[in-house]
Amino acid sequence: MYEPSSLLRFAEDKLQILALSFMAVVYLLKIRWIMSFPAARDRQATTAVFTNAKKGATYSLFNIAMPWAMNSTRTHPFLYIQFAIFHIAVAVSILMSFLIPYAPNLIASKPAILTMQGLYVAAVAVGIIRIYRRISDPYLKAISTPDDYFSLALLTVWFASSFLAAPNRPEAGETSLIVYFLMTAFFLIYVPFSKISHYLYYPFSRWYLGRTLGYRGVLPIRKGPPARA
Repeated sequence: MYEPSSLLRFAEDKLQILALSFMAVVYLLKIRWIMSFPAARDRQATTAVFTNAKKGATYSLFNIAMPWAMNSTRTHPFLYIQFAIFHIAVAVSILMSFLIPYAPNLIASKPAILTMQGLYVAAVAVGIIRIYRRISDPYLKAISTPDDYFSLALLTVWFASSFLAAPNRPEAGETSLIVYFLMTAFFLIYVPFSKISHYLYYPFSRWYLGRTLGYRGVLPIRKGPPARA
């Protein structure tokens, strides 16, 4: 009967818990720091007729799931598709790192494995495209930092390791699983100190921006003829 090695048991269990706990502690400290700043009040008089601060904040917060509402995604839908694939793949790969050791049956079927692998292949392709754009586009290149390149390369290689680990067959060789779990742990520890952590600030920035624009009567964007005074 197959018995996993001590390295694999450590990498898929204790190491993942330690890495996730570390990331959670750093994030809690960052959120505490963000919340230590009092929210500024809008000093401009409200011009809202059909909206208010709360509606504007809610609309702004969920705007990311409404690509038709943003001019950038309406005119560049392929970039939004890349964005969606990349971020969904991150969430699925992190989830997989906990399902493999604790609930492997949930992702043991062939359709589940093929679905995850298809997503990871698409994410690798998106990663390569994004790296190429940062190198070839003079505007992106001008504002890119070493962390941008390293983060993209890290994610792209991590997705490749996720693809190899998805079948979860350590009896056929543990290397792919060990590499995947080690990379996942490194990713969880590195993320809070990289630009990948931008998603932590997203809810706060979108909420406060939307609250201000809703107060001023700008968001949500009104459809149809303007209201009469």
